[in-house]
Amino acid sequence: MQEFLNNWIPHIMNKQSAFYQAFIDTLVMASWSGVLSFVLGLSLGVVITVTKPGGILQHRAVFQVLDKVINFFRSIPFIILLTGVMPLSRLIMGTAIGVEGAIVPLVFGTVPFFARQIENALAEIDHGLIEAALSMGSSPVEIIFRVYLRESIAGIARSTTITAISLLGLTAMAGAVGAGGLGDFAIRYGHDRNQTDVTYVTVLVMVILVSLIQFIGSFVAKKNTR
Repeated sequence: MQEFLNNWIPHIMNKQSAFYQAFIDTLVMASWSGVLSFVLGLSLGVVITVTKPGGILQHRAVFQVLDKVINFFRSIPFIILLTGVMPLSRLIMGTAIGVEGAIVPLVFGTVPFFARQIENALAEIDHGLIEAALSMGSSPVEIIFRVYLRESIAGIARSTTITAISLLGLTAMAGAVGAGGLGDFAIRYGHDRNQTDVTYVTVLVMVILVSLIQFIGSFVAKKNTR
């Protein structure tokens, strides 16, 4: 087996420690930025939903501000966002490079997208359920947790799956500016040194990660579809 791998992926075998570190760096970037993006994006999606015209906490000013801010950040290409938030990355993380420096731009690039996904998922809720909850005297907080979030678990799972896959792609793009991870590994060795086995193995690992995320997301969505 060892001889087979040495023949087919020699450059990977010669750089095993660097490859494993790149894999771990990708998981760290995706995990930390994913958790932060989930919490912030879910919160923003809920706030936008309940403050929009006709919402249970209708507030035109809050809705307009959040709507414009989300649209603004969604319109910025991620490669530009990477460099644009470097000062903020240095302020928050103490560095603008490496895995730590990539987390801030990854969050900024993911939260607006996920917030829109959550908004769309919550919009699928039958308005009759909300009216029924209001007629029974439920508070806005109770409606958010007992109606919006509980009834949208499948939709939220699908939105999370789409966002997580997109985030994984962004971590690879972050490697282009020295953030580390599989993207940086593929560019540094696969592209710059024309080591095609590095490129192919990196792509294969990314495909496996995406497939795993899709499987988990589809499973959760299916279990919570009524």
